[in-house]
Amino acid sequence: MNPNFSSGPCSKRPRWTLGALEDAAVGRSHRSALGKEKLARAITETKKILGIPADYLVGIMPASDTGAFEAALWSLLGPRPVTVLVWESFSEGWATDVARQLKLNPTVLKADYGKLPDLNAVDWRQDVVFVANGTTSGVKVPNWDWIPDDREGLAICDATSAVFAMPIAWEKIDALTFSWQKCLGGEAAHGMLVLSPRAVARIEAYDPPWPMPKIFRMKKGGKINAGIFEGDTINTPSMLCVEDYLDALKWAEAQGGLEALIARSLGNLRLVSEWVQKTDWVEFLAADPAIRSNTSVCLMVTSARVAALPKDERAKFLKSIASELARQKIAYDINSYKDAPPGFRFWCGPTVAAEDLRAALAALERAYLQKADA
Repeated sequence: MNPNFSSGPCSKRPRWTLGALEDAAVGRSHRSALGKEKLARAITETKKILGIPADYLVGIMPASDTGAFEAALWSLLGPRPVTVLVWESFSEGWATDVARQLKLNPTVLKADYGKLPDLNAVDWRQDVVFVANGTTSGVKVPNWDWIPDDREGLAICDATSAVFAMPIAWEKIDALTFSWQKCLGGEAAHGMLVLSPRAVARIEAYDPPWPMPKIFRMKKGGKINAGIFEGDTINTPSMLCVEDYLDALKWAEAQGGLEALIARSLGNLRLVSEWVQKTDWVEFLAADPAIRSNTSVCLMVTSARVAALPKDERAKFLKSIASELARQKIAYDINSYKDAPPGFRFWCGPTVAAEDLRAALAALERAYLQKADA
């Protein structure tokens, strides 16, 4: 069985081996014909599987999703007021960067873990920064209908734990980022940036007032640097990681493409839901099924004995259960995120097999009952 349930880097595709990397362009320049071909293929295959519109740009960026999203924030924000939606750790980080680093005094609409802010309260005359899925809270946006087609501001979305596992309404998005290490289980340190024509127009018309680090610079001679979106990366990528991503894309295509990937992830969520329904000591952190993530599935223990413990003791008790499952090599990395309410978090993206998840949940139940009765 595969015991890997980390929410990032996430589980490799089923039956992955190092042999998948045999054709990697190691020792070769990423600017060689071979290197450029592989980087360009990573972009075109991504656009194909995700159904990204032909007039949108897709580029490979340094520093994983964080680097890609920071590049978007630093390049796009400034001409309009900004709203940041916050409901978990990473969106909180984006709000901090917009306020303290870019000093743009954003409007922050915030909700507790397990909930969403009022999406209908968003003022779309402003640029809006948000995550599609809260990796640390197990909460996703229920749909894309709350984003108007005639918005004046840009919709800037961190979708790293959503892309390849949830549908994206591209006409509602102006800038979107994700990393290889999430839903397809690729290797870390590389991010993807998707830009709509509106976002490209903003970059070309606007020069930010702050110094722009080299790894964020997407403009050349007053125009968007088209090379970045054809595989000419800003800095040197790992060709080993590129090969691994190409392998993951090939696997995704073989499964039946995006629709099949989403179905695999939703099937995993359904399996967890059935287990929660028949288990009297656990509930989803996201109480509303409409906003419940099908990738980063977050659970809380609701038994009176555990709930009565102080937060630190509760976290320690639950961590001991997770450690026991890791010791048994049944489930690794299922602790809740350090800033989230104490509980368990299972990655249920498309690379996770249902039989492995089923075995892990059964083992979790055994371990909990043993420790609870001790």
